[in-house]
Formats: sequence, structure tokens, C-alpha cells
Amino acid sequence: MPSDLVFVTGASGFLGAHVVQQLLEKGYRVRATARGAKADALQASYANYGSQFHVVKIADLASDQFPDAVKGVDAVLHLATPMPGKISFEDQLKIAVDATLNVLVQAEKAGVKRFVVTSSIASVGMLPATPGASYTDKDWMPVTKEMAIGSKNPLAVYAVSKKLAEQALWVWADKHPHVDVTTLNPTFFFGPLAKNFPIPPVPTMSTFSTNYIVYNLLFPNGVFPPVGTTYIDVRDVAKAHVRALESPPAKDVGGRKRVILSSPHGWSLAQLLAFLAEKRPALKDRLTKVPTPTKVDLLPLDWDRVEKVLGLRKSDFYTKEETFLQTVDELVQIEDGWRKAGHAIKKPKL
Repeated sequence: MPSDLVFVTGASGFLGAHVVQQLLEKGYRVRATARGAKADALQASYANYGSQFHVVKIADLASDQFPDAVKGVDAVLHLATPMPGKISFEDQLKIAVDATLNVLVQAEKAGVKRFVVTSSIASVGMLPATPGASYTDKDWMPVTKEMAIGSKNPLAVYAVSKKLAEQALWVWADKHPHVDVTTLNPTFFFGPLAKNFPIPPVPTMSTFSTNYIVYNLLFPNGVFPPVGTTYIDVRDVAKAHVRALESPPAKDVGGRKRVILSSPHGWSLAQLLAFLAEKRPALKDRLTKVPTPTKVDLLPLDWDRVEKVLGLRKSDFYTKEETFLQTVDELVQIEDGWRKAGHAIKKPKL
């Protein structure tokens, strides 16, 4: 409930910044984690919240001991995860699991009984969705650790790291039935940056997080990744995390609180580009000229379960027009700032 102290990992990220913002706006107190100089910058960016927000420095969530950091905490939101391509495949897989378990074990030992963990649609099933494919709380993506490493594909390794981390979490949770655990499995998320998210003075594609996928469409040779147009607004993902803090116990919702999330609104890539050309005619000539699919991708979800666990209805989600227009407007604004500062603008790599 508001005024509770919530421990948040990954608070400096694209999603994390939105989660922290919504927690603070609802009156929660936030204890966030970050490393080194990033921790100081994060603390400074929320200075206007005073004692309601505090950052603790933890160098390595996978191996460090931080009993004081979780002391007095009412709930944990674990969002942090190694991003694909930044470390070796083996480390990606190991750290994702070890960090999740280390946070859970130390917090439970300190008396925390409520956990919300960010997983991914990647641990549930492959995208784009195929006819008849199932995306429920009982489904698991079939790719194995060996298959992912053998593929030498960073995104495949990332997907498996999310699956293995979540599976390890549920094994742990089954052994600790007194603890309330919710995992959230969203699709790709897009949307504007949180108001406290810093914009670097030089072009840094990591600033855009998964918005780099939308940014690719603003270049004549830009392409969308082969995962369809299934998406969710980042603000809706953040809202789901906050709602999960007050969700009913597992026994009241029919088992594990593993919730698959995606926007209820569908759009084909061709429809999206036509919409952007109409609403922002100044961008028409720079939009991608690469042939785009006309298929509308909608993930088949159990919306009754989403409402039962999180209290979210389809009408609570941002519309596709809001998500994509606000995202593109902000990307262009950031780009203009970099260009005015004399920096070259390049299409991001997928």
C-alpha cells in the first residue's frame, strides 16, 4: 500500500524509470539500486522527492551481499537483467539466474514477503504469434540453453536467460509458500521516456531502449525486427508492476501469478507508417521505404486473468495512436537536440 518501502532493481532503465515515477506518484517510498557513478546520477535526478527516494550502491546483484539494503523493505520489484550483447553468452545466462535468486534469498531472509519480478514474453513463446499458439501462464518457450548458445544469436541467449531465471524463481517460490510472487511477461514495450530519465548529450542508442525499434522506421532503409508488431506501452507495463504490489494472493486467482501482458490494440506495420505520414507529414519522406507487412499481430491473452490478478481492463491501456505518436515525437525531439549540438545522426542497428 502507499507509504510502503519498495526495493527496486533496474531503476535507472527505460522501464525502471517509469515504475519508480508511478510508485512515487502513488506515495510509495522507493529504495533503488545502482552501481557507482550511475547511483549518484540517479539520486540527483529524483532530488525533488527528498527522503521518499533513496539509492543504494550495489556493484553486483548476482554475488554481492546487501542485507542492510533490504532491511525494513515491504516489497521488492526486481527489474534488472543483463542486456543482450553486452557480456558473454555464458555470463548472460548465469547472471540472469544468479541475480534473481540472490535478490529473492536476501530479501526473504530480511523478512520481505512480496515480490514482483519482470520476466518477458520471450520466456513464454516465440513471436510473431502463429495461429493456434498458446501464451498462457502454463507455457514456456521451447528453446534450450544449448540451442541458444549454438545459435550465436544474442537475442536468443537473452530469451533463454529470461526463461531460466523465471523458472529458477518459481522453483524457489514453491519452496517458500509464505512468500507472494508475481512475474510479469510483457511483449516489446514502446513509449515516451519517464520524466526523470536523463537524455545524454551525445547520441547513445541505449537511451532509446526498445524504442530503437520504432526509431528504425524513421530511416528510408529502416527495418522492423522479425517479431511482428506485437507490443505494449511501457507505461502500461509500469502500471502492471505497481498494481501487482496490491494483487490478491495466488490462492484467490487460481494458481501462480504469472501474467502475460500485451497491448489489446493491434496494428500492422503498414498501418502504422500510414498513420505517421498522415499525422506528421514532415516525416513522410524519411519513413522507411522497405516493404512492410500488412498483418495485424495481436497476442491471444486471457484478459479475465489479467483483470483478476492486476485489476487491469482493456480500456485501461494506452491506445496505439497515443503510444506511437508520443514515442515518435519524443524520438524526433531528442534527435533534433543532438543534431543542433553538432552530432551526426545514424540509423541504429537492430
